[in-house]
Order: sequence, then structure tokens, then C-alpha cells
Amino acid sequence: MPKLSDVINALDELYPPQWAESWDAVGLVCGDPDDEVRRVLFAVDPVQSVVEEAVAWGADLVVTHHPLYLRGTTSVAASSFKGRVVHTLIRAGIALQVAHTNADHADPGVSDALAEAVGLRITGPLIPDPSDPAGRRGTGRIGELPEPLALADFAAQVAAGLPATATGVRVAGDPQRPIRRVAVCGGSGDSFFAEVRAAGVDAYLTADLRHHPASEAAEAGPGIALLDAAHWATEWPWLRLAARDLEAAAVKAGWDLTTRVSTLVTDPWTAHAPMPFDPPAAR
Repeated sequence: MPKLSDVINALDELYPPQWAESWDAVGLVCGDPDDEVRRVLFAVDPVQSVVEEAVAWGADLVVTHHPLYLRGTTSVAASSFKGRVVHTLIRAGIALQVAHTNADHADPGVSDALAEAVGLRITGPLIPDPSDPAGRRGTGRIGELPEPLALADFAAQVAAGLPATATGVRVAGDPQRPIRRVAVCGGSGDSFFAEVRAAGVDAYLTADLRHHPASEAAEAGPGIALLDAAHWATEWPWLRLAARDLEAAAVKAGWDLTTRVSTLVTDPWTAHAPMPFDPPAAR
């Protein structure tokens, strides 16, 4: 049975910490490197509901995409919700590992999983990592559909390929516009519009699009159709990819390791008017 340090080393090979942005906080948050690991739960957010799922399932390690403490802290008192997460994990003997922007830049990484989930064949990164001689790593991905689809049909395909959330998928553009070449970026992506325009794509799928960047992108030529999904939903597909790759590493190493992908919807938005106040079920 592997130790926590063994599993962390395997995750660091998949998502090297040095690929993370300088402002990021990735790696081991809590846990004893000498503890044994049998069950690993993957989730987007290190929130209390996810931790309670980990406890109920008997997990030894939780791997999340989002950091628990991104800007540091001076206290882990259980009187705060983040401190409560830490206390719950430690009391249950569960470790927490974060793979954030290092997973965004990896090959395959977060945007690869997003592209696959919505039916795209990846042709390369949106913003290549200059340190990768193969030209495969980087921020975002560019992909192509097997056949052109009307924007309305592609939007429906995106919605079907991602887990359901209260906000769904917002779309900007002519519903009948043909879409073939698409840029994607898991998570917040409205700071990359210059690169998206330069890529010559028909559409851009990302999350957290703000009014002014989206409006300016829609007005600037050539026009690009926009698809804005929930932040959580665009990153959730990576969990399956990460779990699969860790399982492959476990088989290679001869470990008895079980993984699980959390289907809890931890997107903060729970409803929108005029829909009924009924939280969506994860798919």
C-alpha cells in the first residue's frame, strides 16, 4: 500500500508544482507523508461538503483543483469555515493536495478535459508554454469539431457535455452562425481575448466572462461567438482525467488504490430567476 508521499510524488509527476503560476498555492495542505493511502477523492473545491463526503467514503486523501488558502493565513481556527475544513480533515486522518494552475498548464490538463467533454479534437494550446519544446503545454486549448455546427447546436452540445449548474451556459452571437474551430479555457478566461482573436477561432468557451470584456470582444472584428459556462462546470471534467491518470500510475507501481470523483455541485450559484428554487442535480 502506498504512502501519502508516494501518491504525492505521482501527482507531482502529472502536475509538476513548478508549472504553477507564481501567485498560486499548490501542493500538500495537510497530511502526514508517512500515512498510508488507499482511497483518493477528487473534487474542484475544498469546501466542507466535499470534506464530509470524503469522511463518509473513508478517503485518505482529497485532491482539489482550487486551493484552500490562496493568499496565506495566520490561523486555522475552526471558528472560520476554512479552519473547520482543516480540523475535519486532520481529525479524520485525511490529507489535502491541491493541483491548480499546474494542472491548467499540464498536458493533458484542465482545458484538455474541457475540450474533450464538449466534443472537440485538440489541435494545440491557446497560449503555448515557451518551456515546452513539444509545444503541447500551455494555457487553454484550441480544438475543432468533426463537422461544423450552428452556434445554437454547439451550445446545446456544451450544456450536455458539462455537469448541470443553475446558471447553465450563456451564449453571445448569431444562433445560426456555423462553428468549427473553438478556443477553450477552463475557469476564468476573459483576460485572453487578444490571444483568442489571434487564433482565428469561430467561438470561445470559458467561464466568468465580465460585461465589458465580453462586449468588446463581440464588437471587435472579426466577431467571435462566446459561450460562458459556470466556473465549476468547466473545471469538473478534469477530475475524471486526473483520477484516470493517477489510477494508471497506481497500476504501474502495483498499488492497491481506489479513486472517486465527487459529483457534488459546489458552484456557488444555486438558482436563477425565473427558474424554481431547486438546486440542480449533478450528472
